[in-house]
Amino acid sequence: MNDIPRSTVQEQTFYELVGGEDTFRRLVHRFYQGVAEDPLLRPMYPEEDLGPAEERFALFLMQYWGGPTTYSENRGHPRLRMRHAPFQVDAAAHDAWLKHMRVAVDELALAPEHEAKLWRYLTYAAASMINTAG
Repeated sequence: MNDIPRSTVQEQTFYELVGGEDTFRRLVHRFYQGVAEDPLLRPMYPEEDLGPAEERFALFLMQYWGGPTTYSENRGHPRLRMRHAPFQVDAAAHDAWLKHMRVAVDELALAPEHEAKLWRYLTYAAASMINTAG
């Protein structure tokens, strides 16, 4: 019989399993390096400096995957579709977004099962942001 009481056994979150804050910050930083050079995506970020967008996205992903709730504490509910509504997100933007995210995910060199789980979410999220035909 197991001597450890059930209440003390706690599963790690995905956030913890993949390396926590450092992993998500590296992911998002690498992603925005691609966005900064992308003629289709860059105009969707009105701020001259991509730093604030990078920070928001990193905080969102950390919270989503079980990390600190700083995103919601600062910005409220994510409301992703609403926040992206002012921008025309079509299939080309979707593909460009995923192209840069693929590079960023690959550079993390996660365990295959973690990479697959993260990529499933990212492809789902990217598809759900499409709001314009074309």
